[in-house]
Amino acid sequence: MIKLLIADNHPITRKGLEVLFSASADIKIVGSVDDGEDILEFVKKNPVDIVLTEIDFPKLNGLTVLRHLKNDFPDIKTIIFSAQPEDVYAINALKAGAAGYMHKSVNVITINEAVLKVNDGGTYLSNKLTEQLAFGVRANKNGAYYKKLSTRESEVLKLLTIGKKNKEISQELDINEKTVSTYKARLMRKLKVTNLVDLVNQAKLNQEL
Repeated sequence: MIKLLIADNHPITRKGLEVLFSASADIKIVGSVDDGEDILEFVKKNPVDIVLTEIDFPKLNGLTVLRHLKNDFPDIKTIIFSAQPEDVYAINALKAGAAGYMHKSVNVITINEAVLKVNDGGTYLSNKLTEQLAFGVRANKNGAYYKKLSTRESEVLKLLTIGKKNKEISQELDINEKTVSTYKARLMRKLKVTNLVDLVNQAKLNQEL
């Protein structure tokens, strides 16, 4: 029986997933939490095979959680289940340690199949992204800029888009504020903008494409 931990800051999503897996003969939900910090606390105390998690949390974003899980709990596999665009965040999620990335628009059969595939040692990505990676292309030209971002740069960008300040980012990622400023400068250069407002706006715009 696969021990599955669900993490999402929307109660209706957690409840829907609980209902979905309640009839499964292969998957058992062992916990349901609503932020990144609780994921780490839960896995310290309970056996978990797979974490199915959102990437957006008020406390400890999903990419940061992935790094902690990869370093401290390497046997636990993680699938990102998010409304954020796959072609922007999936690759860096995999680099950070995820075993799969699903957009929340997928059907219930796909969710179940993804969990089973990852449990068997596979990696889950949509057919569309798999084909794009195979041919070295992106769905839109803006996406090409995001391909150049490191995992840490993607973490900083994600925190900037939800309004985090330099000090808050430095605390969450355990880096100093000067390093945060350096990452912001790199992001503006790579995404071809000249100020923080345009940086955040372009990131949000690309998420809508």
